[in-house]
Amino acid sequence: MTGPILPAPVRRTLSLARKETFQIIRDPSSILIAFILPLILLFLFGFGISLDANSIRIGIVVQDGRADARSLIQAFEASSYFDVVTAFDQAELEPVLVSGKLRGLVIIPSDFSERLRARDPTPIEILTDGSQPNTAQFVTNYAQGVFGVWQARLFGDAAAKPSAAITPQPRFWFNAELTSRYNLVPGSTAVVMTIIGTLLTALVIAREWERGTMEAVLATPVSRIELLLSKILPYFLLGMSSLVLCAIAAVFVFDVPFRGSVFALVAVAAAFLVPALGQGLLISAVTKNQFVAAQLALFTGFLPATLLSGFIFEISAMPLPIRTVTTVIPARYFVTSLQTLFLAGDVWSVLLPAITRMLAVGTFFLTFTWLATPKRIA
Repeated sequence: MTGPILPAPVRRTLSLARKETFQIIRDPSSILIAFILPLILLFLFGFGISLDANSIRIGIVVQDGRADARSLIQAFEASSYFDVVTAFDQAELEPVLVSGKLRGLVIIPSDFSERLRARDPTPIEILTDGSQPNTAQFVTNYAQGVFGVWQARLFGDAAAKPSAAITPQPRFWFNAELTSRYNLVPGSTAVVMTIIGTLLTALVIAREWERGTMEAVLATPVSRIELLLSKILPYFLLGMSSLVLCAIAAVFVFDVPFRGSVFALVAVAAAFLVPALGQGLLISAVTKNQFVAAQLALFTGFLPATLLSGFIFEISAMPLPIRTVTTVIPARYFVTSLQTLFLAGDVWSVLLPAITRMLAVGTFFLTFTWLATPKRIA
């Protein structure tokens, strides 16, 4: 007794998907894109990008050789934020600051001890390289922090406490040590998956046209829906496998905590792969050329995912027209979802709207891909 016979459209779709799977196995480039490229990119992002300010090179100009000044220098040298170079003449370090080898100068004037004992609010001077505003702000804030802690230790904690009746006690949820890696690795995973998802399918239909096999497929009873589903299914599974690999690397290589559930991660990733793969298919169907499709996939996938997803730059700080553009970029919602899953957990009030928007964008891409795919040979 034979099992139930599947409907003809399902059988045709599965047959084409099986053919596409064999094509993936025979073509090592797909395996490289799905498994090797994500690891390379994740390692580059994870180890190459850091927003933590550590070992910033600064110079200290010492014009006061008394005990207080020496104690302050030791405090700067003991700080993990700074790599300190000292000199007695400001003119000696200014060319080094101009060359970019130093990011700031802390000047301890000759009357530092007197001004310190007189409780002068500005007994030291801080010069920074304003050509890099973020680093300059880091140097200023951390130098003031080192000086404030040292001054409190010198005069006693009571002298450093504010006079207000209420003293704020800051607490940082989800990332108590403010480690930038915990934020960057999930975000970079979203960027990597954008590149992988778009690039995997960008070559699929274009390759069929270049090899002349698309005409043979269109001459069969296969519908456009069946054709597109057969192209998506193998690469969807490949993309999910790639995401699992990235998640394992994030947890075990980069020590990023994962506080969400596997179910939520799978749901978010599946919703994201719909627009990512759909975008690649649309590019492939329109261009019909593998080289052009690959270039467009990288351009329309990598740049928006990096610059307009909130991965590095805060979306709320962007101009209104740019913020409007970000609403149709799936990586924006995937970055938010992954950062929420890794650091906060299953916050469905964040995840469900993100999943809905990603599926909406995916529906848009797949609809236009369906329209761009001919029914039959013209």
